[in-house]
This record gives sequence, C-alpha cells and structure tokens, in this order.
Amino acid sequence: MLNVYERAARKAQADGRVPALSVALRRADREPWVFTVGDSGNPDHPLNADTRFRIGSITKTFTAVLVLQARDEGLLDLDDPIGKYLDLPAHGDATIRRLLSHTSGFQREPYGDVWDTLVAPGDAELLAQLDRAERVLPNGRRFHYSNLAFAVLGQAVAELRGTGWDKVVTSRILEPLGLTGTTLHPPAQAAVGYLVDAYSDAARPEPQTDLGGVAPAAQLWSTAADMATWGAFLADPASVDPDGKILAATTVDEMRYPATTTNEALWQVGWGLGLMIVPRGRRVVDVGHNGAMPGFLAGAYGQRGGEGVPEGLGCAVLGSSGTAGEINDLVHELLKLAVEHDPADITPWRVSPPAPAAYRSVLGPWWSEGSQVVFSWHDGSLQARLSELPADTPPAVFAPLPGEKDVLRTVSGRETGELLRLTRDSSGAVVRMHWATYRVTRVQEGFDGGAASDGASGA
Repeated sequence: MLNVYERAARKAQADGRVPALSVALRRADREPWVFTVGDSGNPDHPLNADTRFRIGSITKTFTAVLVLQARDEGLLDLDDPIGKYLDLPAHGDATIRRLLSHTSGFQREPYGDVWDTLVAPGDAELLAQLDRAERVLPNGRRFHYSNLAFAVLGQAVAELRGTGWDKVVTSRILEPLGLTGTTLHPPAQAAVGYLVDAYSDAARPEPQTDLGGVAPAAQLWSTAADMATWGAFLADPASVDPDGKILAATTVDEMRYPATTTNEALWQVGWGLGLMIVPRGRRVVDVGHNGAMPGFLAGAYGQRGGEGVPEGLGCAVLGSSGTAGEINDLVHELLKLAVEHDPADITPWRVSPPAPAAYRSVLGPWWSEGSQVVFSWHDGSLQARLSELPADTPPAVFAPLPGEKDVLRTVSGRETGELLRLTRDSSGAVVRMHWATYRVTRVQEGFDGGAASDGASGA
C-alpha cells in the first residue's frame, strides 16, 4: 500500500523535475504517512519530514477561519461592508462575504508592481493605497481571485483583535491545533525554492519575500504533516478539533458550501468562504487550497463524501519548484489512492431503539409533487429521501421545532431550512404532511387532491 503512495510521489517529483518534494497523508484511524524525495538545497539541513516549504495561498484558509471565528463571536457579520471595520479611502462597500469568496471585484494584487520590486506594502500603506486599486468587476458579478481582498480581511481581523495578524493566527489557530511546524518566517531548516529551467536541468534559486501587509494572503511556511492535518480539519473538523476550540463544525460546513465557480461553463473548481472545492466524481469533493510563491507550489486538501472515505482524510504536497503542476495534481491523486487501496473500515450494522411512537406512523413511502418520498428513522432522527434519487444521495434530516407540536425543521439535505408539518387523524396517526408547503400524502395525488389512480375526472 505505501509503495503505491511512494511511487506516485516519486513519479510526480521526477516528471515535474521538482528539486524537493514532501508529502503527507493523514487520517483518523491510521498513523500519518510522510515521505520526502529530492534535495532541500540547504546544505546545513538535508531534506526530511521537518523541512519547511512556503505554502503561499493556503495561508488564505487560515485568514478565512479567523474571520469566521470573529463572526461566531459576534464581532462582525459576513454581510457587513468591510468599511464598517476599517477606515478605508475606497471600496469600503465590499461585503466580507464577497471578499471571502473572491466575488468582490477587487483587483488581484495591491497597488503597484509588487512582483517586480518584491517589496510589499506595510499594513497601513496597503489600506491607505486602496483608493489607487481598482474594482475590476462589479461587486458580486463573478469570481475574480484577489490577494488584495484577503490582505484587507486580515487587516480587519487584526483591528478587531487589537494586535497583528501574525499574532492572531499563531494564538488562535497554530498553537491550539499544535501546528508547530507552521511559521510566519522561514526557519533554518527551510528548503530553497527554485525556478527550474524549461529547456535544461538547471534551476535558479528564487528570492524569499516578506509580504508585509499582504501576509494574510500568502505568508506562511509549513511542513507536509502540518498541512495534511489542516486539510483534514477543513474537510472533517471533528476529527482534528473534536471540541470545536478552533471553529464549530457547522461553521466549517458553511465555509465549504459553494458560493461561486471559477468558470460558468466548466464547473471544475468551486469556491466557498476562503476554500477551494474540487469535485472528484461520485459525490466526492476535495476541500482545501493550492499555494504558490516564488520557487514553491503547495496543495493541502481533505476529502469528503463517497464510499470508503475514512474520517479525517487529509493530504498535503509541498514542493520547491514554482512551475511543476504535478505538485498540485499529486495531492488529489494521493487522496484517491488512499480510498482505493486503504478504504475506511466497514462499521457493522447494529439493532437500535425504534422510532419514537409519535413518528412511527410517518415511516414508509409517501408521495409529493408526483414523486415517491420514503421517510425513515435512522441515527436518532427522522429522515426522507426521494425514491428516484441514487441510494447514496444524502437524506433530508429533520429536527423537532422547539415549542411547536408536530412541526419539524429540515436541518440538512433536500429543502434544508424548510418546515415539515404533520397532520394527524383522531387516533393520532399521521395522515398528511406538508413539507416546504407542498402536500405529502400516502397515495399519489394531483395538485387538485384527486388520486392519480382515478384517472381523468368523470372517466
């Protein structure tokens, strides 16, 4: 099994001509797998599992979590304009939600030619120059990736917390999760990042750059093991942070929900609140982020959905080349291989307590809008699934509405948020329901209430 992973990593390193490659797979039911191949370029610190790589824009996922932490604590609202929290000379009307999902229209980079000079503006300078930056698209028009947007979000978090973004990310994420290999600046064991020549085997070391006020978008360095843990957190937070000390699992769910897609005609990558969502087919998605900085490419993802996906499955691939697309492809390939060659253990089915008496007359097939809906009781909750959908489609799950007899709220799946109202006969049996106001009946009925089996009126 491990040879399959190792071979994939070795092939990516060789095909991509990556000077140093570090990969890690993490899951809740196995010891982490970490592998390195190549040369760190650092004569004092040969390549090993503790070698540090620049992770670039994976940093944005940390900033996004800090924003959602502040929201959950009541310090901000995602639909507030960013100008409510920062004194800005322009573009203060952009909402926090739009900034998080790259739909604010902010230009990609701060004002100036940062990638020519390799000198980034400081915190105050970045904000003061916002009136010289463009809104290249109207607010909410479409996806447009923006480092500037996340730099501004990081400054807002710093303002709310009364300290620098670097201190906030360290104290509120890195230290509580034990991500000791993740730092703001390159330690002694950092790999050298390279530009590999396209037409020879030569490689030119790239300069290390401090991003100053743009740090919340791409500053961090890390190890593959730390980033595999982080990828697992983004996909399955309870497996990494069971007490929710970083963020409630429901909030991470919110971050993962697609807000936009990169291309309206080719839905290959979606974006949530600071997260990339990559469909893998058969109801499987990889959730995380890619990263790029001069001399480095990185990817950190966790996988969700699908048969055989173990709890807390995360993967990271970090490489010391700024041009090898194989680095970004390998993280998804390893997640796929992990499920194919070492799927989650199958949990035995066990007898459980029956449904509460109040819901037993609900169980079984019903009809609504001409389609059959089967209601069942599993895992301590009332559930429903359209019969015409594939068996692996997640069911709708209901929870009783406090203080309301025979009224339930749909808490996940189809019609999330909508009410299910039960109507009983004199014996107390449920004989009719309304779900999202649509009538649900035991026999197939038209919208006029007539049974489908009766055929045309008067026939």
